[in-house]
Amino acid sequence: MAVWAIGDIQGCYQPLDRLLKQIRFDTSRDTLWFTGDLVNRGPDSLRVLRFVRGLGDRAITVLGNHDLHLLAVDAGQPARRRDTFDEVLRAPDRRALVDWLRQQPLLHHDHGLGYTMVHAGLLPGWTLDDAARLAAEAEAVLKDARLNDFVAHMYGNLPDRWSEQLHGHDRTRVIINAFTRLRYCDLDGGMDLHQKGAPGSQPADLLPWFAVPKRRNRDLRVVFGHWSTLGRYSDHGVIGLDSGCVWGVELTAVRLDTREPEFVSVPCPRAQSPHG
Repeated sequence: MAVWAIGDIQGCYQPLDRLLKQIRFDTSRDTLWFTGDLVNRGPDSLRVLRFVRGLGDRAITVLGNHDLHLLAVDAGQPARRRDTFDEVLRAPDRRALVDWLRQQPLLHHDHGLGYTMVHAGLLPGWTLDDAARLAAEAEAVLKDARLNDFVAHMYGNLPDRWSEQLHGHDRTRVIINAFTRLRYCDLDGGMDLHQKGAPGSQPADLLPWFAVPKRRNRDLRVVFGHWSTLGRYSDHGVIGLDSGCVWGVELTAVRLDTREPEFVSVPCPRAQSPHG
């Protein structure tokens, strides 16, 4: 019984298929964790969604920012020029796929394995209990009729820091931005959602979220994706798995049920130009 976590697929089904063959994934006994962004930018979002949904309880996935964008477009928000999930929106099983996606969490914690999975990161001031409580709060908005109202207010970088005094759409937006868009923070835990480069490229007053001193969740082993310029990463007690599949680099898996994490990657053809 193996447990593998896989980085951002973004509609790239063929590399996923090759990676599963490489790790000898057995649907009868193994489990796959997906760090989110199952869809968009790549050519086969519909096939990826159908495959992961079809795995049933053999798959655990958290929501990424591109998954949320699909939910927003399905709910009536405008698509973007570079979106590649039209096939999902035209599919006869669109409703089943989108409704399944809406039910997926923002955070998954496995006490037995000792790993926590999110798409992007955890704010330095959050404990696991904080993160689980706030994830559940935002998930409740995504799962019910409030979604259609919220998606009109979902996009934006402000407020850029968490406060228990936040309420309404601002509160939900900060929670979702932290789980699905976070890369860099200042020393006070404020999010900078503009910087996307690799560590070392950011302004001096910013740090990767996992490198902020006295991070309250530093006792957790966190698995995440989202940060393709970071690439495959293992340090500070975290594992980064977005190795840039959609940009023509690699798709990466890590085995979590072994004494030490075991990484496996397969090369990917470029599905989209970063400037296209």
